[in-house]
Amino acid sequence: MAENASKKTAATSPAAGPGDRPRLLLLDGHSLAYRAFFALPAENFSTTTGQTTNAIYGFTSMLANTLRDEQPTHLAVAFDVSRKTWRSEEFADYKANRSKAPDEFKGQVELIGELLDAMNVSRFAVEGYEADDVIATLATQAEAQGFEVLIVTGDRDTFQLVSDHVTVLYPTKGVSELTRFTPEKVKEKYGLTPQQYPDFAALRGDPSDNLPGIPGVGEKTAAKWINQFGSFKELVERVDEVKGKVGDKLREHLAAVKLNRQLTELVRDVELPVGPGALQRAPYDRPALSVILDALEFRHQNFRDRLMAADPGEVTEVETPAAGVEVDGEVLGAGELAPWLARHGTEPIGLATVDAWALGSGSVSEIALALASGPAAWFDPAELDEADEQAFAAWIADADRPKVLHNAKGVMRVFAEHGWDVAGVTMDTALAAYLVKPGRRSFALDALSVEYLGRELAPASADGQLAFGMEEQAEKDALMVQARTVLDLGEAFTGRLAEVGAADLLRTVELPVSAMLARMERAGIAADRDWLERMELQFAGAVQQAIKEAHAAVGHEFNLGSPKQLQEVFFGELGLPKTKKTKTGYTTDADALAWLAAQTDHELPVIMLRHREQARLRSTVEGLIKTIAPDGRIHTTFNQTVAATGRLSSTDPNLQNIPVRTDEGRAIRRGFVVGEGFESLLTADYSQIELRVMAHLSEDEGLIEAFTSGEDLHTTVASQVFSVPKTGVDAEMRRKIKAMSYGLAYGLSAFGLSQQLSISPDEARKLMDTYFERFGGVRDYLRRVVDEARATGYTETMLGRRRYLPDLNSDNRQRREMAERMALNAPIQGTAADIVKIAMLRVDKELTRERLRSRMLLQVHDEIVLEVAPGERAAVQELVRREMSAAVELRAPLDVSIGSGADWESAAH
Repeated sequence: MAENASKKTAATSPAAGPGDRPRLLLLDGHSLAYRAFFALPAENFSTTTGQTTNAIYGFTSMLANTLRDEQPTHLAVAFDVSRKTWRSEEFADYKANRSKAPDEFKGQVELIGELLDAMNVSRFAVEGYEADDVIATLATQAEAQGFEVLIVTGDRDTFQLVSDHVTVLYPTKGVSELTRFTPEKVKEKYGLTPQQYPDFAALRGDPSDNLPGIPGVGEKTAAKWINQFGSFKELVERVDEVKGKVGDKLREHLAAVKLNRQLTELVRDVELPVGPGALQRAPYDRPALSVILDALEFRHQNFRDRLMAADPGEVTEVETPAAGVEVDGEVLGAGELAPWLARHGTEPIGLATVDAWALGSGSVSEIALALASGPAAWFDPAELDEADEQAFAAWIADADRPKVLHNAKGVMRVFAEHGWDVAGVTMDTALAAYLVKPGRRSFALDALSVEYLGRELAPASADGQLAFGMEEQAEKDALMVQARTVLDLGEAFTGRLAEVGAADLLRTVELPVSAMLARMERAGIAADRDWLERMELQFAGAVQQAIKEAHAAVGHEFNLGSPKQLQEVFFGELGLPKTKKTKTGYTTDADALAWLAAQTDHELPVIMLRHREQARLRSTVEGLIKTIAPDGRIHTTFNQTVAATGRLSSTDPNLQNIPVRTDEGRAIRRGFVVGEGFESLLTADYSQIELRVMAHLSEDEGLIEAFTSGEDLHTTVASQVFSVPKTGVDAEMRRKIKAMSYGLAYGLSAFGLSQQLSISPDEARKLMDTYFERFGGVRDYLRRVVDEARATGYTETMLGRRRYLPDLNSDNRQRREMAERMALNAPIQGTAADIVKIAMLRVDKELTRERLRSRMLLQVHDEIVLEVAPGERAAVQELVRREMSAAVELRAPLDVSIGSGADWESAAH
């Protein structure tokens, strides 16, 4: 069966090949995907749902590069259907030696097919034939029709197709380097013509295909015989002329090599639904492609740019950035903005801006405004006169004048540097896209425009430089089109949010939170540079000490950062037990080192673990020091659209990187201090919020009672699970129950629990069964969550935040089980995240209402950090406890812990 081989739309043909010959590029899909799988480490490429993507990424990257370099006019990809082909019928052991494809590879070829469909690339898969046979058929037809043909494959059998107009691009390093096999290259490599290659291959045999060779006959002898006799056929007819032991071996294995010769010949007349002429490249289905790339979580911009640049429908010269939408644009000079706002300021206005924040100035360089009715305006804030400045400041701060923004928090932070307060934001298109599809990884305006409006955006400058090929007016037009696109996206998302029940979540939670976070980012937190620099020196010394101890333990120096040298030391010199096998050898990752430390008495694994931990802490502190701003404070960036559960994260620096359960981590927190003009820091968070949410959602009376008893939760639960009085619960029992309870809230499996507690999976499973016998409501709830999500495709928090999990119905067990764990986790973690956001909004509102100078600075790991003004500590403590406790009403009431001190660590509670 040929798959969508005729799926085409009209397209403008790219440049033809040499001599004005059309150029056909043919790819062996399975061969290249498999090579890409082993070229890129699987552990570095996976989605949050557990789908491994290294083969997809490597294949697509190679395809993008080849399209760029070779500029084909026609394109197709051939795939194998199964191992059952005409060759396996002729020779039952054909490829029988090949091992089963790794689990991580499964599903990736199917996804490559979906990606090719979005790129409008024809793909073939014909029952009973291999991809090489399809390629041979198309190449033969194309050459006869005057095409230049390029074949990308890792199968050397295609060398027999090479001619003056057929070239094989053979991967020599993963799939990133391709060697061109022309007739001259084949001759140079094997001393043979391409037509002689299958004769040579038959004599040599092919271990990868399980085709037996002749004992004692290698490539040199095989090539010599073919050159001597001219062909395999002639050699067979004159086989008695081959003297010596090798001649005897040839005659002994003649039947086998005859079969080899039959099998190595590629079929050139496979019946196909279309020929080369129908394989002309067509423009991408960009919205569909964007959706797939987001689902695969390919967010590296260079990768996406390379792939999109290969689109044959791509416009290379930017002449009409407003393609797909018309705006009545005006470039406003001094004195013209105030009247424009007066004319148009009562209806929703979309806003786009180019700022120099990335360059460190924080100034706004260009702003565009647009209305749905058509009018748009561009202006440079530096050119505003006083009346314009006042009019814009009043408009942007007027809560009754609706504004639609993309990444409102970023706009608010930059505008604040200009002295502009932003209010009246009715839509943030990035946040709306996140609520509609929280699993996506790119919320860039251009990607959303393509997906939801079918509209491509021309780039506007981001650093004061015009985009390539653009005139100054075109660049201004492009920014006005962006403003109009923001407005149009806002309208599109209004309907989408209503469909998924997230309109109130955006209006009452996410938009207010973004405004609050913008203020927190601007405030930052004071840093003690001297303390952090002392910590950096301390960790650097600990790293060097660990290196010395490691060298002493082995008896010689070696590079602790080299996986290869570590493997030689651990498994060669020391002969320690082998760990998990990877493509590059036996792993020495943190889990492997911990396992070795438990399995052996050798000190090196323990030293290595300490070395890595100290190196990580040193790197963390170095990053903090680099981010101390001229005002002496660290201004992290909070992210609302990263975690699919709704949790906030932080970057530049990532404050969640600082460990809170180690002495070193707590010492680092001493570097975050109260700022000038303030009295202390105050920290507040919820006690066991995930477990309280789980008790509320499950309505398990036993768990709710454990919370309301006022006694230690884990001890109370342990006494019920192990059927002992509370006084009989020892530390080990309590530890197991604590791990169990939190594990259930995080979707932990029995295997995961066994790893965490260092017990067998059977023991962990029995522990879970015993727990569920006592707390049946929790068991029933967890089952119900997965069943409902499998039926609807998503989970929901108490506030209606959805997490979509299509892999719950996947045929791939690994992906399905990962989705099940996410289904268990998402409602609990998401509800906890929603509660923290509501609590922050309540605290922020009350601080303003009571006219207190104290302010919120950070939110990390569900903990809120405030900076308390002199004389306000008692009032702030009472306010924080009251508002956080009342954020939502749970069956297991919220419990708030509060502490204060001169630095983040001393303010711990």
